[in-house]
Amino acid sequence: MSDFGNTYEIKNTLNFFKRHWKLLTIVFVVAAAVSVVASLMVTPRYKSSAILFPTSSNRLSKAILADRYSLDYMDYGIERDCEYAIQILISQSMEDDVCSRFNMMEHYGISSDDPQKLFKLHEAYRSNVSVKRTEFLGVEISVLDVDPQWAADIANFMASNYDTLTSRIQQDRSRDAYMIMQDVCSELEADIRSLEDTLCKDKNRFGISELISNKTHELAELQTRMSQTKVDMARPVSYKFWLDKATPADKKAYPKRAVIVLLGTLGTLALLILLLLIFDRAKNEEE
Repeated sequence: MSDFGNTYEIKNTLNFFKRHWKLLTIVFVVAAAVSVVASLMVTPRYKSSAILFPTSSNRLSKAILADRYSLDYMDYGIERDCEYAIQILISQSMEDDVCSRFNMMEHYGISSDDPQKLFKLHEAYRSNVSVKRTEFLGVEISVLDVDPQWAADIANFMASNYDTLTSRIQQDRSRDAYMIMQDVCSELEADIRSLEDTLCKDKNRFGISELISNKTHELAELQTRMSQTKVDMARPVSYKFWLDKATPADKKAYPKRAVIVLLGTLGTLALLILLLLIFDRAKNEEE
């Protein structure tokens, strides 16, 4: 019985294609031709990628100046540093810098009078720029663009601007910390002077000398920290090891015309077969 059922189904299938082969052939040829034309009308885009390794997020001054820290300023960053780097690279600040530097609104053909220009710019940017972590804790910046040189320039600019944004964050933070430590130093110096005056008036006052010594030691440590913080404020440093710079691609990454033609043709045929099956079933039920 099962063999009969299988034979019956195969016969139905063969009969179906026998009845509709002309229509299926015509639709196949037309769908293939339309898909080819559509794929040729799609503007090709080229992909360029830059790869960097973020350095350790520890302060460089600690690695260089402080005796108590055994840090290596050549250390690669850990997973946390990689996530920090990705967050900066996909930030709105980075997007604003790229769009301003390359005049992306004009490049994407967005009118300055469009009330949704910022939304459209954001969507176009995010659809063409991507940042992801590599298998070995590196960060890959990929850019798609109709101009291969443009794509490479944007990827390299983002890698360079990563240092700029990171330095801006570090320097702002260091400046705030420096000002706080400066105020604390002033208070300690005032306390020490007051205690020294008290000691001069009454040399037998118990515990004053020890208190002066403790505050002097605390002041010295704080001044050392201020020196380290001043180094962090003084000049920008690189927060990455640049592994691969982006170069203009000589082969388009999108569209894959063969895929477009295949999916367009098979999708049209599948839809037609479904409609024909529904039509045949409805016709059989009427009979």
